[in-house]
Amino acid sequence: MTLLQIDNLSLSILGLNILSSVRFEVDRGEVVGVIGESGSGKSMTAMSVMQLLPHGTEVSGSIRLDGEELLSKSEREMCRVRGSDVGMVFQEPMTALNPVKTIGDQVAETVMIHKGVRRAEALAIARETLNRVGLPEERFPLTRYPHELSGGQRQRVVIAMAIALRPKLLIADEPTTALDVTTQAQILALLKKLVDEDGMGLILITHDLAVVADIADRIVIMKSGEVVEAGPAVQLFRAMQHPYSKALMAATGHHPVRKPPHVALDAVPVLEVSSVVREYALPRKTLFARPGAFRAVNNVSFKIHKGENVGLVGESGCGKSTLTRAILALEATQSGEIRVGGELVTTKSGASLAARRKMQVVFQDPFGSFNPRHKVRRLVTEPFYLMGRDAPTGAALEARIAESLENVGLSARDADKYIHEFSGGQRQRVAIARALITHPSLIVLDEAVSALDVSIRAQILDLLADLSDRLDLSYLFISHDLSVVRAITDRVMVMKAGQIVETGETEVVFSNPQHDYTRQLIAATPDLEAALKRREIAAA
Repeated sequence: MTLLQIDNLSLSILGLNILSSVRFEVDRGEVVGVIGESGSGKSMTAMSVMQLLPHGTEVSGSIRLDGEELLSKSEREMCRVRGSDVGMVFQEPMTALNPVKTIGDQVAETVMIHKGVRRAEALAIARETLNRVGLPEERFPLTRYPHELSGGQRQRVVIAMAIALRPKLLIADEPTTALDVTTQAQILALLKKLVDEDGMGLILITHDLAVVADIADRIVIMKSGEVVEAGPAVQLFRAMQHPYSKALMAATGHHPVRKPPHVALDAVPVLEVSSVVREYALPRKTLFARPGAFRAVNNVSFKIHKGENVGLVGESGCGKSTLTRAILALEATQSGEIRVGGELVTTKSGASLAARRKMQVVFQDPFGSFNPRHKVRRLVTEPFYLMGRDAPTGAALEARIAESLENVGLSARDADKYIHEFSGGQRQRVAIARALITHPSLIVLDEAVSALDVSIRAQILDLLADLSDRLDLSYLFISHDLSVVRAITDRVMVMKAGQIVETGETEVVFSNPQHDYTRQLIAATPDLEAALKRREIAAA
């Protein structure tokens, strides 16, 4: 039975067309995957259902929930619908939660507003709901704050807030983009379980086809504010008609073409990490208790040679980021050595600036990495501000700016633009240009493509592969997305609980993993073809 019916929905903001004649339905107990690149209109369609639209918006068409027209409802009426009839799970759980309120109070708040019950009764419902999403009170007290939870646990809290009143419809907007593969698999399984238990409809918004292949009953593919193709999931994936759908499918399984690295094992490594240990002091539980220590990085050793791309994978909390900060000399280590080009990165007197010049980093968020008030010219030359008299000036500086921008497929004219004038993929190209401008021997890529949609991700991976071949660059590629690591790296290291538990050539590790943890990571990685085969066998 039809729960949500969107018919001929068109939307414009200040005269700019955002959605055009969008049509699709969601049945009770059905999962509908809405897929498309950034800017395709996925999130605006969801916001239209919630009626959370900016000023200057003009909407036409129809959105009917359980037979009731939502577009004609007043803001007061929609406030009763949001939370009770329609719940929403946002992409980044930390920004969706209030950092100064406990998780119990945040879930209970929805119940108190809509049901008008006392706090004690609302907390009882919150306790039951958190237990449903896998956060039982004996392990996760209601008095905990968001910063005391992992990323996956915070996302479970956000889901609890959305389902506390058992809504008819749940909208999940990119709910697993920032999560590692095992946590992503758990969250997707949880969403499917809730749909089956409550019989609600679920709209799962994503840019990754593999993510929805296992759980979506139907697929809606959007481009430029329009639905270009829709249908039952397996049938649509097996017989895509629209060129855009086929392009998304191709980008999902894209592997850049790279030359085999010529690794000189007898040469000085670009990066050498030897027996590195990084510990954090734990707080005292009592005045007389001796403080303990948490070992985030435990005796880690590895080498990266010139022209070699090495991946570092593992779940959230495994120590990847801590190790990265130590390599970049942003954190001190308790023991061990880190050398770049044979030179110590950290000494007793602090960090070696000369060694750090040989390294650069590309961060996850291409917009948050930059100061929006500066032009690209200033942004890409930021590394030079720490070099003092050694930094190029005048014509040499202009030549270096033009070189770095052209290396990433931009032009020298782009130097006079602001970062908001670029798309997400272009912003990440600017981030890579900033990393290239000092002519480093090693670039650390920290989740550098996880915020990008599949087609832009494929372009950036092609660019990184080309730069590695042309400039003989070495990469340390940190990611929770094993498919990306498999596409771009020569060797891979698997990290768990602060230790490297498996390492080897990428294809060897992926095709024949030796450690149980590696096998678990690979099994949890979304695989479009494997998911379709499982569903075809189940339907036979």
